[in-house]
Amino acid sequence: MKGQPSFAALLEGFFTQRLIQQRQASEHTIASYRDTFRLLLQFIHKRLRKAPSTLALEDIDAPLVVAFLDELESGRGVTARTRNLRLTAIRSFFSYVAFEAPAHALQIQRVLAIPSKRFTRTLVCFLTRGEVDALLAAPDQRTWSGRRDHALFLLAVQTGLRLSELTGLRQEDLHLGAGAHVRVIGKGRKERCTPLSKNTRAVLTAWLREPPRAPAQPLFPNARGGRLSAHGMHYLLAKHVAAAAEVCPSLKQKHVSPHVLRHTAAMDLLQGGVEPAVIALWLGHESIETTQIYLDANLESKQRALEMTTPPDGKLGRYRPDDSLLAFLKSL
Repeated sequence: MKGQPSFAALLEGFFTQRLIQQRQASEHTIASYRDTFRLLLQFIHKRLRKAPSTLALEDIDAPLVVAFLDELESGRGVTARTRNLRLTAIRSFFSYVAFEAPAHALQIQRVLAIPSKRFTRTLVCFLTRGEVDALLAAPDQRTWSGRRDHALFLLAVQTGLRLSELTGLRQEDLHLGAGAHVRVIGKGRKERCTPLSKNTRAVLTAWLREPPRAPAQPLFPNARGGRLSAHGMHYLLAKHVAAAAEVCPSLKQKHVSPHVLRHTAAMDLLQGGVEPAVIALWLGHESIETTQIYLDANLESKQRALEMTTPPDGKLGRYRPDDSLLAFLKSL
């Protein structure tokens, strides 16, 4: 439409103006949104035979977006949760476009009205104290990398920091004097400070004595002194979980990711009697409702609640088999 910005200009403005300048989105968010639109543009190129730079905004309507999301599930095998994350990125773009190209309001509203896909929410996975002890004992602390991994995992399970927060830590983010704590700028650009236990403080104090491998290196660097990547963190954790599983077999039944260490910290606080509102502040949750997942998974608190009640009296009935013909019909 004459006088309206092109799709390419809108998409560039969305990333540079909305995400980077206005929202100051994290690197993780920008990378996730970038990957969404790369996949979307590849899909459109195959479907419409148009180069991404020549697309018009009206080419990307609600049926096309739904077809793209369906293709992700059927062709790439992504989960409903991942599908919803891709839809969130597209919705965010069209919300931005609503202000920049109001002439396309009807098309925009139809895209924004695409519903998220429902999925089964499983209970969160977390580690027991025995499993945590086995994991912390797995790194060989006679080596530099073993001491790094031990300190990294200990900090993760005690503070519940996110993966990006852990790998982005620098020495100046630690305060190891009175009132020891770690400071991070977390999700949503929110600053928070998390206290450190006496043991964690001692381990980190010893770790800081290690000679640096590069100037201005992160607190937990890779072998070259650079920042640990998300893939590197997953690799290290998987390696040490496999070793820990030899002495703690229950670990073989769990898929342990960096986020499971965060869940473990939350469950440890909850089982220690800490209020959910405090746990939400500790983890940097936007809403206390997010912390509800830990209440759902805390079987111990449910067991204590059961013990405080008076169960109804039930009477054992006698089994009486159905008539053979009724049993046949019931089996159909």
